[in-house]
Amino acid sequence: MHRSEITVDLGALRRNVRTLVRELGGAELWAVVKANGYGHGAVDVAGAALGSGASALCVATVQEGLALRAEYAGVRILVMGPVASSRDIAHARDADLELAVSDAEIPDGVRVHLKLETGMGRYGLAELPGRTDNVVGLMTHLATADTDPRFARAQLERFTAATAEHAGLTRHAANSAAALRIPESRLDAARCGVALYGLSPFGEDPADDGLEPVLSWQSYLAQVKQRQPGESTGYGRRYVADSPTWIGIVPVGYADGFRRDMTGTEVRVGGEPREVVGTVSMDSFAVRLDRELPVGTPVVLLGHGVLAETHARAAETINYEIVCGIGSDPLRARRTVIDG
Repeated sequence: MHRSEITVDLGALRRNVRTLVRELGGAELWAVVKANGYGHGAVDVAGAALGSGASALCVATVQEGLALRAEYAGVRILVMGPVASSRDIAHARDADLELAVSDAEIPDGVRVHLKLETGMGRYGLAELPGRTDNVVGLMTHLATADTDPRFARAQLERFTAATAEHAGLTRHAANSAAALRIPESRLDAARCGVALYGLSPFGEDPADDGLEPVLSWQSYLAQVKQRQPGESTGYGRRYVADSPTWIGIVPVGYADGFRRDMTGTEVRVGGEPREVVGTVSMDSFAVRLDRELPVGTPVVLLGHGVLAETHARAAETINYEIVCGIGSDPLRARRTVIDG
């Protein structure tokens, strides 16, 4: 029996893609599937996204692009991260990958997207170079579309002014947050990642934007014991019972991606919300129960009403980090892909 089971619902992802396509109103949807599809499985996610209306794929590295090219011949794949080595450039050229370029050195023989710095303060050109022989796109990266639309709009103004004279090149700036809430950012294409997976770019309930979480994660109660007043559970005695309290132990911990700083979040035990108490250890964590429950009772760690956004608030991080951190070691977790 596996300690936990991870389920990826490609049906939910397809519905999210169709929701985004409708929102974009004619602009292309480019599916961001870097970091193994935000932990969901890049190959599976890419196929579902392309089959539901996405027209291109975006990754962070040439190696990620090559893995997808082996599965999806002829599909447009953009490598968004820096590519410094001549070997990687050659691999990209041979595989017909497109590269984002953030400096004056534009490689020959490969289609490139020039990235302008408009306020992200990271990669990007201060201005467009004169040479544009193999340039097919112009792009920028919005820093605050999820938190400060005013600054995002200022970035857009800089970008559109700088690219106004380059008709015929694909212009793209929007991420998921901008695609959903800043209509003028959509331009020719939007690079959407987190929303594909049914995660809110705003840290809210994804349903507010018509999105469905794609990944669910389930375990079970491996032990149930009653703690008496003054008795504790877990390292450091962070939780001490002040009255007779039933405690359930779940065989998942930070080695599996259930983070040590998620004490205080809620999971569902037998369909009911229950608080995580005490210190999350490498291989287990504790939940406070309202009554004795049998060993084997299902525990939902994510999905089915348990939101990554809730866990992120408890851990003082973002939902991206929650899902990217879930381990998929086949010796510890079973992974299932469905199309519901």
